[in-house]
Amino acid sequence: MVELELHIPTSRSLKEKRAVLRPIVEGIRHRFQISVAEVGYQDKWQRALIGMAVVSDSYGHAVEVVDTVERWVWSKPEVEVCGFTTEWIDQS
Repeated sequence: MVELELHIPTSRSLKEKRAVLRPIVEGIRHRFQISVAEVGYQDKWQRALIGMAVVSDSYGHAVEVVDTVERWVWSKPEVEVCGFTTEWIDQS
């Protein structure tokens, strides 16, 4: 599981926040083929908490996907990354 905490400094309303978040959430979903949703701070204009889940048969591949997603989000100038937390669940 991955949690991504974002600050959206230019947002002045929930509508503006959604306009910034939607392309990021959809981009993660389609580009990286992982489950993703806004899971916190829904009532805050400039904050967002995004939850993601990566399922893989290989720990190395899962780490690679998470690292790539993190770099991709950091490259977005419209948001500031405040936190990026991962929790690994091994079912072996």
